[in-house]
Formats: sequence, C-alpha cells, structure tokens
Amino acid sequence: MAHQRAPKQLHLEALPAIHPNAAGIDIGANEIVVAIPPDRDAQPVRAFPTFTQDLQALVEWLLACRIDTVALESTGVYWIPLCELLEQHGITP
Repeated sequence: MAHQRAPKQLHLEALPAIHPNAAGIDIGANEIVVAIPPDRDAQPVRAFPTFTQDLQALVEWLLACRIDTVALESTGVYWIPLCELLEQHGITP
C-alpha cells in the first residue's frame, strides 16, 4: 500500500494583510453572500436578498463595519446595481 502524505497546512497568521478593511462578496441572482473580517461583527458572514432595499442594507452594514474595498464574484450582470451603490458610498469594488 502506498504511503500518502498529509496535506500541507496553510498558516494564514503568517501572511500579511494587504487590504485589512476588505470584504468578499459572492453575487447570485437571488442572494448575495458577504464575508467581512471576523473581528468586525458578531456575524461576519451574511446573506442578503437582491432587492434594492436589501442592497442598501448591505452597503450600510459594510460601512458600519469599516469596509472600504471589496472583491466581487458574479455571473452575468447581477453585480452592476451593487457595484454602483458601493461606488456611490466610497467603497472600492
């Protein structure tokens, strides 16, 4: 039987934070999932519906958590309304 090596572990603590005020956003047709640094909120990962009032609540939450830049992942054109709101509020997509 062949010997299998244990996978290498990545130690994130050793990596420098290039954008400490960044969030990650996954945009879908019906739901947007947002992750912020865990020290910013008791619930650092949230899901938002895609209606206008929910997009506004998402942006307000990011601002309250001191987020100034985001990484977006989206299929199709679902990112456009959120990107416009983020830019209007000074958050760099």
